[in-house]
Amino acid sequence: MTFKAGQYVHHTKYGNGIIVERDEDRTTVDFDTAGLKKFVTSIASFEMAEGEAPKKKRSVRRKAKSTDVGTPVVM
Repeated sequence: MTFKAGQYVHHTKYGNGIIVERDEDRTTVDFDTAGLKKFVTSIASFEMAEGEAPKKKRSVRRKAKSTDVGTPVVM
């Protein structure tokens, strides 16, 4: 079976994950618990996973607070 990017798959060692990128040489999968893993496409073994991929929380990067250094106040 040919897998495509965006499909939810199961791997025997890493569990379920979503195929992020796939070409002739490499397949990258973002696993639910193990994170990103890269495989050699020709020898990678996946099965279609049951159910739907869980919604992942988007990491939001916040800007650091700027410390405004102004002129000193003289009293």
